[in-house]
Amino acid sequence: MNTSTKPYFIRAIYEWAEDNGFTPHVLADAFCDGIIVPDEHIKDGKILLNIAQAAIQLDRMDNERIAFTARFNGVATSIELPIESIKAIYARENGQGLLFDETPSPDDQNSSSHIETKVKDSAIDETRPSSDKSRSHLKVIK
Repeated sequence: MNTSTKPYFIRAIYEWAEDNGFTPHVLADAFCDGIIVPDEHIKDGKILLNIAQAAIQLDRMDNERIAFTARFNGVATSIELPIESIKAIYARENGQGLLFDETPSPDDQNSSSHIETKVKDSAIDETRPSSDKSRSHLKVIK
């Protein structure tokens, strides 16, 4: 059995953002099983959270979940984000990061999924010839 690449990508973008002085944010599906977040901050079934070291007390970031304590209106609140709930991680300052689009793999019978990662990086668009602008620069990773 292969381990999903998703938690590794999440930790990589988190570390990259912190190392470069950016503020890492995660967008999560607020209705995913096992998620614990304050209901009043859910919008359109999603929740956006600042996970910078300066903003939270990180308890756990592993292959199953991200768990931390954050303050909402001055009240310490425990947050639990199963990895499958995370839809995106990016740096607030420049928008660079990953968007996870989980769709069933056609060759996978047991309903696990592959992750299509979309990197928002304006440098990629600027270096491609204009004739290639209509083609996607996205790559499916299985």
